Amino acid sequence: MTSNPRAAALTPFDYLKKILTARVYDVAVESSLELAQSLSARLGNTVLLKREDQQPVHSFKLRGAYNKMAQLSPAQLKKGVICASAGNHAQGVALSAKRLGARAVIVMPTTTPGVKVDAVRGFGGEVVLFGDSYSDAYTHAVQLEKKEGLTFVHPFDDPDVIAGQGTIAMELLRQHQGQLDAVFVAIGGGGLISGVANYIKAVRPEIKVIGVQMNDSDAMAQSAAAHERVTLADVGLFSDGTAVKLVGEETFRIAHSLVDDYVLVDTDAVCAAIKDVFVDTRSIVEPAGALAVAAVKQYVATHKKKGETYAVILCGANMNFDRLRFVAERAEVGEEREALFAVTIPEERGSFRRFCELIGDLPSFGGGKALRNVTEFNYRISDAQKAHVFVGLTTAAKGESGKIAAH
Repeated sequence: MTSNPRAAALTPFDYLKKILTARVYDVAVESSLELAQSLSARLGNTVLLKREDQQPVHSFKLRGAYNKMAQLSPAQLKKGVICASAGNHAQGVALSAKRLGARAVIVMPTTTPGVKVDAVRGFGGEVVLFGDSYSDAYTHAVQLEKKEGLTFVHPFDDPDVIAGQGTIAMELLRQHQGQLDAVFVAIGGGGLISGVANYIKAVRPEIKVIGVQMNDSDAMAQSAAAHERVTLADVGLFSDGTAVKLVGEETFRIAHSLVDDYVLVDTDAVCAAIKDVFVDTRSIVEPAGALAVAAVKQYVATHKKKGETYAVILCGANMNFDRLRFVAERAEVGEEREALFAVTIPEERGSFRRFCELIGDLPSFGGGKALRNVTEFNYRISDAQKAHVFVGLTTAAKGESGKIAAH
């Protein structure tokens, strides 16, 4: 279930051997590495996209799942396998089991997007919905494992799973042998970044490995700061693929030793990153798949970087279609092209008109008069003395929302 005790002795060079001999290409494909032309031009740095959304299950998780299961004995495969997953690992296990002729029981959180649940069933997996997060589903899966004599395929805290994910870094460094300053990797439980960091630090240790988490699901970043695993009381669910309360023992050991830095991003930034990926690729990735892109933008802005080369792993593209409206709306806020304000005004004649005139007379803060669109408007009477107005305004540049509020 958790990592093998012997794994504590594994070095990056031990993992290098495991990655080089990993069995992933029976089911996985070598994903392309593509230049994000528009994003690169805007940031003044070269951004390369590792397209793991191109895998048969639209996620990298297939690699680790198959590498683990391909090494099980015939007796183990005959009894079947079980896993707990927020969706992408589940699809990897289900497809791998189908290819290997094994039964697969998949325990998924009740919050898992329907597109992922349907995909698992489509691959022949037996779906059990339980709990609100991966950690809840994991606890239930361990109980079923013992009850039914199944083999547990961990989504991240297993050396063979980690090695399978590490083949992404193997491909990346083969596809791009020139300057590479950093690789940005999304983190849920830590399996992906553990595999990537092990390979990169064994082959090209000068390349930075930067972990990315949602600011409301940052178990690995908090654990790194505390120098021990930290269990989160709760996790945000927007990026369901990285909603993990407790990272793995082995993945924490590796990440704490090899990861150079962590970047935390918020929902609006991730929505804007999903749009960035769409502009460059005409593909729509899921929130977890866009974390690394959001982090690159934040990293460049924070450190004032120019002329560097970054690789980001687009780790998944399994998102419910009905979430796209929310993503499109929040992307404008994430790009700071829209500002939302909650304002209280006197409930008296002429008050609303004065408010509208104030909006119309707002300057551009760059000289001259700005032409602004009202993107959202809501008016509510609070009582006889005051009313609440909720208004959305277009902005022309970053930082304008604060200036508008101050004005």
